[in-house]
Amino acid sequence: MTKLFEPITVRGLTARNRIWIAPMCQYSCENKDGIANTWHMVHLGSRAIGGAGVIICEATSVSPEGRISPWDTGIWNEDQVLAWQPINKFIKEHGALSAIQLAHAGRKASIFRAWSGDGAMTETDGGWQPVSATAEAFPEYNTPHELSTEEVYQMIDSWVSAAERSVRAGFDMVEIHAAHGYLVHQFLSPLTNQRSDEFGGSAENRARFLVEMVKRMRAVIGEMPILIRFSATDYQEGGFTVADCAEVARWCYEAGADLFDISSGGIIAGVKIPVGPGYQVPLSKELAEELEAPVTTVGLITSSEQAERILQETEIDVIMIGRLSLRDPYWPLRAAHELGVEIDYWPNQYVRGTYPSD
Repeated sequence: MTKLFEPITVRGLTARNRIWIAPMCQYSCENKDGIANTWHMVHLGSRAIGGAGVIICEATSVSPEGRISPWDTGIWNEDQVLAWQPINKFIKEHGALSAIQLAHAGRKASIFRAWSGDGAMTETDGGWQPVSATAEAFPEYNTPHELSTEEVYQMIDSWVSAAERSVRAGFDMVEIHAAHGYLVHQFLSPLTNQRSDEFGGSAENRARFLVEMVKRMRAVIGEMPILIRFSATDYQEGGFTVADCAEVARWCYEAGADLFDISSGGIIAGVKIPVGPGYQVPLSKELAEELEAPVTTVGLITSSEQAERILQETEIDVIMIGRLSLRDPYWPLRAAHELGVEIDYWPNQYVRGTYPSD
């Protein structure tokens, strides 16, 4: 058995393999109500049929103003809970586990989706004023309102409530989006957090928003695994670093988090990111060597041989695929075929796809 197709257990919950679908925004709530629909059923369900171990649903906002765009999914009300239930049922009927990425875009909220416009949305366009750790805007985006200390605690409440709704919506795992320059990352990074209260200043204070969130979620959702997606580096001197990420991850692990999903960048514009095949693997590799918890990697991983080699040669535990999955929803089945691995979860309707020829 190749390592790519070995099961992995996280807090007592076992995924059938180590090919997981990274959360990918679909911007497809056409009624702008945050309610998942048939697009999400087909998009996510096809990847469960395609053999992935875990399907992480797209960045799903914990509040209306936390959406990247008005077309994002949400989990701030009961109609949204009901809409997710059949999607999760379908995913699990086809052997995958279902996770939700809980998110708040912070100062990067209220923008157009790519095929409907460009840049920030004004109130006239149907947009809104975003919120953030401080009042500095992301370039060419709307200027955010700086959250008061009381509002930060209220924000934690909204994340915890969203996690509780996620349980009732039928998800198996929750992931906190603390990457890509969105709200939690805005608190973590010294580049965007100039607060003077208990949520700013020292690394411990900047991490307090996230750590308190993890503690309170753990108390509410029982033994459901908690994942955290980090940007392990800001690619900027004076920003969040791999060493910072390891320290914050340890605090989160002690608070009840279970797995760390490693990405990078997004907090500021104009930085040079060394994009290339497996370009984020070194970040994950370093963190996997430092942390007790499982660690994932993602980023231009495009072949079964490359994915298997990463798992064999490092302490990384899971391969996340994103754009590759958009090109081929059934890539895990393809990878099993290419690597000569016999798996028992080919859909009956697709078994003839394992034959060498027609």
